[in-house]
Amino acid sequence: MLKLLLSLGVVLAAPVGAETVLVTADRMVDVVAGRLVERPAILVTDGRIVRVGTQGSVAAPAGAKVIDLKGLTLVPGFIDMHVHLTSEATIGGLQGLLYTDNFWTVMGVANARKMLEVGFTTVRNVGSGNFDDVAIKQAVDGGFVPGPRIVPAGYALGATGGHCDETFFPPSFKAVSRGVADGEVALRAKVREIRKYGAEVIKVCATGGVFSRNTEPGQQQLSESELRAIAEEAHMWGLRVAAHAHGTSGIKAAIRAGIDTIEHASLIDDEGIRLAKEKGTWLSMDIYNTDYTQAEGAKNGVLEDNLRKDREVADVQREGFRKAVKAGVGMVLGSDAGVMPHALAVKQFATMVRFGMTPMQAIQAATLNGGKALGREKDVGAIAPGRFADMVAVAGDPTADVTLLERAAVVLKGGVVVADRR
Repeated sequence: MLKLLLSLGVVLAAPVGAETVLVTADRMVDVVAGRLVERPAILVTDGRIVRVGTQGSVAAPAGAKVIDLKGLTLVPGFIDMHVHLTSEATIGGLQGLLYTDNFWTVMGVANARKMLEVGFTTVRNVGSGNFDDVAIKQAVDGGFVPGPRIVPAGYALGATGGHCDETFFPPSFKAVSRGVADGEVALRAKVREIRKYGAEVIKVCATGGVFSRNTEPGQQQLSESELRAIAEEAHMWGLRVAAHAHGTSGIKAAIRAGIDTIEHASLIDDEGIRLAKEKGTWLSMDIYNTDYTQAEGAKNGVLEDNLRKDREVADVQREGFRKAVKAGVGMVLGSDAGVMPHALAVKQFATMVRFGMTPMQAIQAATLNGGKALGREKDVGAIAPGRFADMVAVAGDPTADVTLLERAAVVLKGGVVVADRR
C-alpha cells in the first residue's frame, strides 16, 4: 500500500516526532533513468525519501526544514564496494609492526569519517582484524562517531599461507589469521563463525595478492569446490560473497562457484569476461590506486617485491576493465581504499571513464549498481522513494565532467548535512 500511495504522488503524514526535510537543488542525476532532472525537490521523513518531484510540485509541510542547494547538482551517495578502513596507506610494509594492535581501530574511525566527507555514504569493508569493522559500524550506527553505512566482512577467509593469512612473520611467531581454513567443511565452519560475530558479507581470497608476502597474484589458492562450499554456505545464511581474485583461473573458478562479486579481477581473460556476464557476476576493479602506490609506495615503506607485483598487474587490469565495460559486464566501484588514502577513493571515477566508461556509467557503478550488488537496493543506490536520503551535491554537471565528483560541496546522510564546503 505504501508503494502504491507513493507512486500516486500521495504525501503521507509524518509520524509524530519524525523530522521532515525538503531538499532542493538546480539539478539531480536520476541514475535509474540515466538522465538529469531539472529543479528537483526531495521530501525526506525520518531519514528516508518519501517523495521525489520538481520544485512547485513538492512543497515543504508546515514545520519542515528546507535545505536549498542552489547552484548544485544532486547525485546519490556514493557506494565503495572495496575498502579497508583499518589500513593506512602512509604506513606501508613492515612499518605497521611498530604500532600497537588497537591503533588500527582508531585509524578506522578516522578513515570512516574521511570517506563520508568526500561523499561515500555506504562502504563495504572487505576484511579487518579483531572484527574492527563491526565495531566501527556499531559506533556509527549508534551515533557515537561519524561515518558511512558500513557493510562489514570481519576476517577474510583464505588458505593456509595464502593472501589472507599472516605472511610476514617467521615460524616462531605461529601467526595465523582467524579466517584461515583448509577444506570444504572447515571453510563452511568459518563462514558460520565470521557471520556469528557480525559479518554481513563474506570475503574470501581465491588467489594470491599484490601486498602479501610469498604469494603471486596469478596463483589460485582455493579449489573451485572450496569456493563453492563458501558461496553455498554464505547464501544459505543470506549473505553475499566477495572473492579477492587477481589470477585468471581463480577468477573463473570463483564465478563458476557462484560468488557474487570478483574483487580486482586483474588478469581476467575473455572467457572470464564471458562467464561474468553470463552468470551476472559483478566486477569490482580498483584501477586507480596503482597511480598512488607507484608514486608514493616506496616512500611509505612498501616493499619492492610488492611494488613489483603492483606494476606487473596494473596495465593488464586496466585493459581487462576496458574489455569488461565494452562487453556489458556489471561493474561496481571498488577503490581498495587503504592501499591509497581513503579520501582519494573519489579519483576512481575519472579513471573508470578514462578506461572506457561514460560519466553516467561511472556514476551508476558507484550508486545504482552498488546497491544491487549489496542486495540493498531498497535502501541505497538512488534518489528514490523509500531509500535513505543519502546524497552528494556538486557544482556543475558531473555527467559531462566526472571529475566534479572529486569535489563534493555538500554531503547528506539520511537527510542530514554531514559535510558542507560551500
